[in-house]
Amino acid sequence: MRLRKLIEPEKPIVKRRKNRSEELKMASAVDAAGDPIPTSAVLTAASKHIQFQCQAENVAFLKCKKKDPNPEKCLDKGRQVTRCVLSLLKDLHQRCTKEMDAYVGCMYYNTNEFELCRKEQDEFEKKCPLA
Repeated sequence: MRLRKLIEPEKPIVKRRKNRSEELKMASAVDAAGDPIPTSAVLTAASKHIQFQCQAENVAFLKCKKKDPNPEKCLDKGRQVTRCVLSLLKDLHQRCTKEMDAYVGCMYYNTNEFELCRKEQDEFEKKCPLA
């Protein structure tokens, strides 16, 4: 019996993958109350907007971290970055709900692969252009 266990390979565990529409429903950029949910797909989809809109806050935070590696010293700067990003995500979702959800859903479904979501990205950036 023991020898049989060692010789026979274990059967692989096969998980049932949700269908695409189920996954896309889960990939909204905001919760029921309208507050942003900063998942990796949401942050990746909005990364260009974050780069431009929150640049000053990010630079101030990085300068603070470079000046003093003590995490406690830069908490306020970190909060400012977080506040800027969450505010931006909420604004983007209000202005281009359909396009943002489509882009975020695509990024979620395709594990944040930009190349597989260029169509959704173009639609999102047309509806909500940078700066």
